[in-house]
Amino acid sequence: MENDRRDFLKKSALLGLVGLTANLIGKDKLNAIEDLTQKINDGGKFTLPALPYAYNALEPFIDAQTMEIHHSKHHQAYVDKLNKALENYKGDTTWTGLFSQASKLDASIRNNGGGHFNHSLFWQLLKANPTGSVNLPSGKLMEAIVKNFKSFDDFKKEFSEKATKIFGSGWCWLIVQSSAPGDQSGIPALKIMTTANQDNPLMDVATENGKPILALDVWEHAYYLKYQNKRADYINNWWNIVNWQTADNLLAGK
Repeated sequence: MENDRRDFLKKSALLGLVGLTANLIGKDKLNAIEDLTQKINDGGKFTLPALPYAYNALEPFIDAQTMEIHHSKHHQAYVDKLNKALENYKGDTTWTGLFSQASKLDASIRNNGGGHFNHSLFWQLLKANPTGSVNLPSGKLMEAIVKNFKSFDDFKKEFSEKATKIFGSGWCWLIVQSSAPGDQSGIPALKIMTTANQDNPLMDVATENGKPILALDVWEHAYYLKYQNKRADYINNWWNIVNWQTADNLLAGK
């Protein structure tokens, strides 16, 4: 019976990933979200994804101690608590099932499911920049940003302001709006939005739903060791380590 349950959870999680991404980017372009947001071991449980860089790789913008604690302690705790919360859960355990009814879920499933998903995406949207060189998007992503926000500087200003003003803990996102078709040129409609705690734009509790292509964690544990209470400084430095290629791939569904 236990093996059957493990097989069910594994299949359910994989099916949820397919359902979620199929709705957002099409069944032919699933690899990016699969690789970024979910790792499943042979036991059928959620697991902590390895970082694609060393803990000290993001210095001087995010320090090694913060990265190690954030990843190995905070994110690991979300994974462990999510697995525990799902042990006796009888409902749909796919991402689509969980996020589409987040408002009705037990707080432990909602918070820890969001925590695991959000952080798995966040790690991949960061990259090393030890020289502090100018870090800007390019290609289709830059084109979409300029189309939607007039200029990159305007986009950066709006995103930074919204992230800074989040009350308490939460996330700031750039999303492809699911309710807006974009324009005749095929450029998608983008929007900056925020969520509280570990909610995300895929949940039914979000003020705006859409596919996240950029995410910024503004919980204090993401920056407090280095920046103390200076969230604005953390946000300003975060722009140096955004992985625009990953964001562009998510926009394209690659």
